[in-house]
This record gives sequence, C-alpha cells and structure tokens, in this order.
Amino acid sequence: MIAYLERFVHGNDVESRQNDNDEDVVDCTSFFDELDLQGSIDYVATGLAGKDFGGLRSIKPLALIRPAGTDDVAMVVKAAAQSSNLTVAARGNGHSINGQAMADRGLVLDMRSMEDVFEVVVVNGTAYVDVSGGALWEDVLKRCVSGFRLAPRSWTDYLSLTVGGTLSNAGVSGQAFRYGPQTSNVTELEVVTGKGEIFVCSETENSELFFGALGGLGQFGIITRARILLQPAPDMVRWIRVVYSEFEEFTRDAEFLVTQQDGDSFDYVEGFVFVNSDDPANGWPSVPLDSNHGFDPTRIPKTAGAVLYCLEVALHYRNTDHPSTVDMDVDGLLGRLGFVENLKFELDLSYTEFLLRVKHAEEHARAHGLWDAPHPWLNLFVSKADIDEFDRDVFKNILKGGVGGPMLIYPLLRSMWDTRTSVVLPEGEIFYIVALLRSNLPYPRGPSPEKLVAQNHEVIQCCIKNGFDFKLYLPHYEIQEGWKRHFGNQWTRFEERKANFDPLAILAPGQKIFSRIHQL
Repeated sequence: MIAYLERFVHGNDVESRQNDNDEDVVDCTSFFDELDLQGSIDYVATGLAGKDFGGLRSIKPLALIRPAGTDDVAMVVKAAAQSSNLTVAARGNGHSINGQAMADRGLVLDMRSMEDVFEVVVVNGTAYVDVSGGALWEDVLKRCVSGFRLAPRSWTDYLSLTVGGTLSNAGVSGQAFRYGPQTSNVTELEVVTGKGEIFVCSETENSELFFGALGGLGQFGIITRARILLQPAPDMVRWIRVVYSEFEEFTRDAEFLVTQQDGDSFDYVEGFVFVNSDDPANGWPSVPLDSNHGFDPTRIPKTAGAVLYCLEVALHYRNTDHPSTVDMDVDGLLGRLGFVENLKFELDLSYTEFLLRVKHAEEHARAHGLWDAPHPWLNLFVSKADIDEFDRDVFKNILKGGVGGPMLIYPLLRSMWDTRTSVVLPEGEIFYIVALLRSNLPYPRGPSPEKLVAQNHEVIQCCIKNGFDFKLYLPHYEIQEGWKRHFGNQWTRFEERKANFDPLAILAPGQKIFSRIHQL
C-alpha cells in the first residue's frame, strides 16, 4: 500500500511528472483504493489546497483528500506515518495567511467535507453543542439560535472559519474580555494525533492533548469534534461607535470597560485606528455604521493628529425590553466615557445580524475585486506597558496613512486565558490585540504584496528594536529559531508535546515549526 504512494512522492519532480504522469496517477489511485476511504481523493485538481486567503504562496500538494469522518482522518495520518516522508495538513476554510494549512507534496485534508455533527446536550444543567471540527462558526450560530435560542459565548469577527481552525489558534473577538477566547469556551475535543490515534480529551481526560491542541497550531493533532459552551442568545444588539482624538483617552475608556463586572459594562468591546482624512478606505468614511449617517469632521478637535481612534461597543437586549430601558442603559454606560462630543454612531440589529456583520464586508469586497487579492495581514498581542509607545512609533508613524483596511486595537485580560493551552501571551493582566487587516486593491492598482509584507516586517522590527513585550497572533516564522523566541520559556513544553503526540512531525508542515523526520 505505502509503496504505491512512496513511488509517487519520490517521482514528484518536474521531469518525472512529464515522463510518468499517467503511471503515477494510477499508482496514487491504487494507494487510496487500498486505504478504503469513505471520502474522496483528488490528486489532479489540487489547486484549492495550494492557496489560501493570504494569497502570498502557492504550494502544490500531492493530493487533496475529503474525509467523510474521523476514521478517514485517522487512516490517512496512519498511512503517512508508515511512509518515509509524507506530511498531512488539515485545511479548514482556507483563511490562513502564510500557507499554514498547506503541505508541499504532502496530503491536505479538506475538513469542510467532514460528516455533519450537531447535537445540543445538557450536562449538569449547562448547555453545550457538539460540532464537527470542519463546521463553520456561522452555521453553528444559525443552528443554535434558530433551533434552540442558544449561542456560544465567544466568537471571532469573521464567522466563515472552521471550529477546528480557530480552536487551533485561539479565536478572539469583542467578547473575549468577558469570556476569554474560544479556546476557553470548549470543554471536550475529539483529536486525531500524528500517530493516527483517535482520542476524546478534556480537562480531566487526556488533558495534555486537550490543552496542547487548543492553540497548538495543528502540531499535536487534528480536531475532528468539539464541545462548545452555550448561553441564552439575546434577540437584539445596540451597536455603537464613538470617536477619540487622543490615544490615552481611548485606552483609558477601553480598559475601564473591559475590567468592569458583568452587568456593569457592554457585552462587546473592540476598537480601531483610522486616518484623520476623507480617505474612503482608511479615514472618516470607515466609521459610520450605515449610509444614513455621515461623519462630521468639524467635530474633530484642532489638536488631533494624523490618526484618530474609534471605540466600538455593543449591548445585548431582548425584544421584550422597552426602548427607553435600552436607551437608559446605553446612555448610562456612555456617560462614563470621554469620547469626542457628537461623534457617536449607533445601530440596532438582530444578534445574528451583528455577529454576521463582516459577511456584508466580504460581499462588498468580492463585488469590488478585493476578496481574492493578497491579504498580508499582521496580528500581534502587545503588552499594556508598551502600547503607548507602540501607538507613537507604529500608528502615528509607520502606518499613519492606513493599511487599506481596518487597524484593530482593543484590550484583553490575561486572566480569561488558560495558560495550560499552547497559546503564548505577553506579560501583565491587560494586553492589546493589534490586527492590521489589509484589503488593498490587487497590484498594480494597489501596492504590491511585497511592499505590504515589507511594512509588516518594519512593524515587527520596530517592536523588537524597542524591546516591546509582544507576541505574534496567528504566528508565522520561517525557521525554528524564530519559533523558539516566540514560545520563550514554553518552548520545552511545546517540544515535549510534539514528541509525544506527533513524533515524526507529520502534521501541519506549513507552520514550519518542525521538520518531518524521515524513515528508512
């Protein structure tokens, strides 16, 4: 069985493809016939598996496999383990930026093809939902709300991402200050390790694998099922944006909101930086929540600089709540903040519409040819101790002209993150997420991808030069030394988990953390 595929892999150079392509395809087909997969295999049209949302790389795999279920995933990983050099990458919805879900001449698993798993269960009075690792968060939302009036507590801004994909990183949005990231809101996983073994794991069962897989960048196992904590879903959301001219006032109010007790703050807190100009992508027009409300620049203080700041918050409520009650609650919270007078924007919409708000941005981007352009995004966690200097050197200097898309920044609380997971964070209770979500026009109408990547490197080098306490979120390094610096004193634990659960380094080769260990 393995001999079939081994021959195909070793003959995978250009000359071999030209001379023996037909025979190799037969050999590859025979290999998968031997595996007896319930899903399907595509070893010719593998273009989908060689691209991602970042658009910066194109890496052709040997085959794209669409597993029908967990047994298929385990079977493929076991077969790779018996080979001398095959690797396996799990691909969700292709939203990686730097080829993290790719496998050069390896096997890519399309996790979206996994069998549908959706079951709401109640354990000791608490509701959970069991879903496939390949399920999209937007589908989880719709089914939980429409069928049960329940919803997960913690989200990402964009919901066309898979459950297994975000749990392998962290999963962060404006609810994380209260409930932690998505990795803090899952109680059980089903995982296929790099040995092809299937484990159900939790805080009390196979706990090392459970915490390793959460935020583990796919290095220790492929998440095939997750049990997610639910809560009653609100009916409506009051979505609000307020503007600041001074960074110190923006961070003071943002930190105040995220450190209040449940019931004494908003249910969602985020923020972003925008350019103090009429630039439609980077400036004033990017702030209003709908086309019926314009941005009045005469309200901006004369002392304002090249960039401004927007605090974005939301309050949940029920259809049965009287409008005056909602107004009073919102006004009470906003009255404690120091934003620029009369630069406030608000909109009422359903809970589901609010959580799917980025879907509308996706539709707009697709309509204008932006969605398929390269997206050299950069995400960082920066400590509170360094955030003022980061603003001065990065937002007010390097990025003062914008990035052609949102420049998110908002505070998170370290105490809401479980340090037993594989995620690494800056020191201190409060740290900030910074997300540079570039949405530029395709080159040559917009900047070249190389120029944007170079600007990302300039930001990172600025952080290093100034000694900022920071970590990359959705990290990418080309060599292991970079990963060792990233994990710091947690590198030993990370390396030990790799040796335990994926000793041949078969899984997630696109992360470039470990090299495949070859077998004779």
